[in-house]
Amino acid sequence: MNLLANENFPSLAVTALREAGHDVLWARTDMPGAMDDGILQRAQDDSRLVVTFDKDFGELAFRWGLSASCGVILFRLRMLSPEYVRDRVIQTLAERVDWTGHLFVVEEFRIRTRPLPENG
Repeated sequence: MNLLANENFPSLAVTALREAGHDVLWARTDMPGAMDDGILQRAQDDSRLVVTFDKDFGELAFRWGLSASCGVILFRLRMLSPEYVRDRVIQTLAERVDWTGHLFVVEEFRIRTRPLPENG
């Protein structure tokens, strides 16, 4: 899977995703200082699913109308440990394949989903 991890994504999770065979760009190292709209545009351009802990990506798509058909997964987890977050990220991505075109909010005990606007 092609992913773009926001700069706030934990390094342990990024490493684990790469070790699991995912093609991961990490904003912290590949796009340092990029604003959220630039990260979202790069994800669109490269057909990458955005993984983040930042609620702003949903707002960019729904409120500001930016195209986000690439899909966004917003993790809203307690930061119990870096290993917990890593394991939950890997587990979540293995559970489905229908990420494109949706905003997913991953919480401790549920995953909510909402279709993203088609025309951004």
